[in-house]
Amino acid sequence: MSLNAAPAAAQEVTLYKNPQCGCCESYADYLRENGFTVEVKPTHDLAQISRDAGIPDDFQGCHTGFLDDYVISGHVPIDVVNRLLEERPEIAGVTLPGMPLGSPGMGGAKQEPFKIYTVEEGVSPTVYSVE
Repeated sequence: MSLNAAPAAAQEVTLYKNPQCGCCESYADYLRENGFTVEVKPTHDLAQISRDAGIPDDFQGCHTGFLDDYVISGHVPIDVVNRLLEERPEIAGVTLPGMPLGSPGMGGAKQEPFKIYTVEEGVSPTVYSVE
């Protein structure tokens, strides 16, 4: 399976975002362009949803998605999402903290490599991938 293509069966993502966030809509479109079905749910409780998913405050992205028993926080590149689904590690998910320029859905020029971290209950995040 190519890392640039979504798995054969369409995967459904539920994406929570702040109502005013435009880059989150762009990330939802990015997932759709890569074969995912995305339901966007605006919320004013994004930080709490992220905490409930096990993402420490300092590691939260600007949106939080749920996909096939995993949490995906922030502008995580599709190759990393597909790797997660292919490898199926025993973690809660992955996060790309903040809103890095040049990341999927953000626009702008990439300033530095993206560090994507693991999300695990009761465990400090560790680097899952550098893109």
